[in-house]
Amino acid sequence: MSDAVRFGLVGYGFGGRVFHAPLLTSAANVEFAGVMTNSPERREQVLADHPGVATFGSLAEMAAAGVEAVAISTPAATHAELAEEALGRGLATVVDKPFTMDLDSAKSVVATAREGGVLLSVYQNRRYDSDFRTVQRLIDDGQLGAIRRFESRFERWAPDCKPGAAGGGTLLDFGSHLVDQALVLNGPATRVYAEMRGAGDLDDDMFIALHHVGGVESHLWGSWRQAAPGPRFRVTGTTGTYIVDGINSMDGQEAVLKSGRSPAKLGERWGVEPEHAWGRLYRGATGATIESSRGRWDLYYPAFAAAVRGEGPVPVDPADTLRAMAVLDAARVSARTGTSVTL
Repeated sequence: MSDAVRFGLVGYGFGGRVFHAPLLTSAANVEFAGVMTNSPERREQVLADHPGVATFGSLAEMAAAGVEAVAISTPAATHAELAEEALGRGLATVVDKPFTMDLDSAKSVVATAREGGVLLSVYQNRRYDSDFRTVQRLIDDGQLGAIRRFESRFERWAPDCKPGAAGGGTLLDFGSHLVDQALVLNGPATRVYAEMRGAGDLDDDMFIALHHVGGVESHLWGSWRQAAPGPRFRVTGTTGTYIVDGINSMDGQEAVLKSGRSPAKLGERWGVEPEHAWGRLYRGATGATIESSRGRWDLYYPAFAAAVRGEGPVPVDPADTLRAMAVLDAARVSARTGTSVTL
């Protein structure tokens, strides 16, 4: 811990408390320096969850206390302003998804980091999902041949649940992950078509079709109103198709964190998926179960802390975020106009 990065958490709502704090406290090269929140109730919760950990009222207080890096887990509409301030104070910064509300604000944040020479990354933990890492492995091993179509879904049946403003609606909340994964696997998109349902910007159901520069077609669904969720993944190549079934096979790291467990508590058992959640590789009528790669959300913060010490790149390049935000902006235009948008 002598060279551990002093890391602060900005925000202690559901995301900060359940997802970020346990991963920060589990990282061997991170010292959890405290939480910024002005809510008396959340300050009490911090002290209950992490006795002895400091609470702060501002980024200025954090910087003055020797905090070196921060993770921003606040409502989406506040991300850009907080990131700009953190970077301006020289704090290496992780921003939860959605990175910002639109491409212009994302460009501004990235420019601030670049001009100040301060590290910046976006928290794309779904790159470390068990099922996504398995898809990457199968593609890299050539078991699917050349990829033709990539289908991916985050679908829920919650008809009484309204998408919260904190996440920016389903397009930004689910779409930030879905688009990022599609671009990581299949390269830049050249054309976007989208459909959205819901009130105003807080859509509750969306579909995006991407045409990638290499010819792959990605079809992406996100919904809180799907009573029969489709496959989490269906990835089709020239020699095979890999399918991960619906909601019952979602990567289990989220559920484990919600249950109060963490990588520090589970050790090598963290991210190991049960056999019933494994996907199957098909070639015609023949299907074989494929053991899932281990989920590794616990790798993100150690990698970012190493980057702060000059020992590697940030885990998610801000340039990737700009490409994803361009797609999300185009999806809004497409849904509004009913036309495809060329990037």
